[in-house]
Amino acid sequence: MNDFPNCPKCNSEYVYSDGTMLICPECAYEWIAGENEEAEEEGFVVKDANGNILQDGDTVTVIKDLKIKGTTQVVKVGTKVKNIRLVDGDHNIDCKIDGIGAMGLKSEFVKKI
Repeated sequence: MNDFPNCPKCNSEYVYSDGTMLICPECAYEWIAGENEEAEEEGFVVKDANGNILQDGDTVTVIKDLKIKGTTQVVKVGTKVKNIRLVDGDHNIDCKIDGIGAMGLKSEFVKKI
């Protein structure tokens, strides 16, 4: 049917092209053709809001007020988070925040210092 690779997230074969991007209609994952081959060779890759590659032990800053579900607490903009740990899943950063404790963050809401 087409010569596009299967979706790297859900392995769907129904991938289509939109300009330079490849898009999976089943899970809505978008990527640039050839980008995932590089990521698979390097292993698990997590990028911050600016596109910088994050690694275990990095220090990041929160770029948006984040409400913590189930509480009235908020992680404020500019909060520095030290010694992050990268994990695979919905929230790809595990960390401890002073005054709040252990929690998971999405990499799209942080920037590397």
